[in-house]
Amino acid sequence: VAVDVIIELLDLPARRIVLIERANPPHGWALPGGFVDVGETLEQAARREMREETGLDVHLTALLGCYSNPARDPLGHTIGIVFIGEASGQPVGGDDAALARAFDPLSPPPLAFDHADILRDYVAVRARREHGGAEVRHGASVCAPAFPPAAAPPGSEGVTVTE
Repeated sequence: VAVDVIIELLDLPARRIVLIERANPPHGWALPGGFVDVGETLEQAARREMREETGLDVHLTALLGCYSNPARDPLGHTIGIVFIGEASGQPVGGDDAALARAFDPLSPPPLAFDHADILRDYVAVRARREHGGAEVRHGASVCAPAFPPAAAPPGSEGVTVTE
């Protein structure tokens, strides 16, 4: 299981997002993210991976969705959990990221994996959010949160999803 985060940079105009240039195959630009370590929650893994790959402390704001197409990763069948988050500061590539840069989400470079599809979902969600709609996408390619935040188990570090 892997986690990715679409990081919205609060201190740049037009809420640019952070993409990383991968240091390892498959090369190319991608959303920052990585594998969940044993004993970590999804949220802990997402925040750790963001610090490692971008140098940013990210506040997770929403769950975008779960991506499970077996062909989404050429390295093997990987389930991806994608969050939306916010941060301030200058991203700096680290760990598996050769570079980290801010991009306009409407004109990203070519992306590895299925990240172009994920980014299209995000852009649609962002448009709905800016026009008063829900923040979480419900569709065939993703799984929506099954329970409202109030139903999260005691002691969990759930992400608040707002309407």
